[in-house]
Amino acid sequence: MEVFDGFRKGVADNRTQFFVDVPSGPFYGFNRPGVKTLPGVVQNWWRQGMAGSAKAHYEGIKAFSETDQTEDLKAITVPTLVMHGDDDQVVPIADSAMKAVKLLKNGTLKVYKGYSHGMLTVNADVLNPDLLAFIKA
Repeated sequence: MEVFDGFRKGVADNRTQFFVDVPSGPFYGFNRPGVKTLPGVVQNWWRQGMAGSAKAHYEGIKAFSETDQTEDLKAITVPTLVMHGDDDQVVPIADSAMKAVKLLKNGTLKVYKGYSHGMLTVNADVLNPDLLAFIKA
C-alpha cells in the first residue's frame, strides 16, 4: 500500500514529474543495474499520462490498489494465463500472481525471470509468442 500511496502523492504533487519518474524507474525496471533505459518508452508513458485526467489517475490508483478481486477470480472458468515478472517492483508476484492463479479454476502461471511490471512493452518479443501459444492450445 505504501507504493500506491506514493503514487497518489506523486500524481497530486507533480503529475508531470510522476509520469517521468515511474517509467524511468520501477515500472519497466530501468532502475536496475545493467538495464538500458528506453527513452521512447518513457516518453510514451509520459504522453499517455498527460493526456488523461489527474482526478481519474488519482482515483484509478485507489481502485486498482484497494479493490478485492477474489470473488471475480473464483468466478472465472475459462482457461486463463497469468503472466508475471519475478522482478515486478510495482506489484510483487507474491502479492498478485501467486494468489490469483490459486483462485482461478483453470489458471496457468508463467513466471518470467527478471521481468518488470512493464514487461508487455519491453519484452513483447518473448511474451507475444507465449500468448499466441496459449491461445492456440
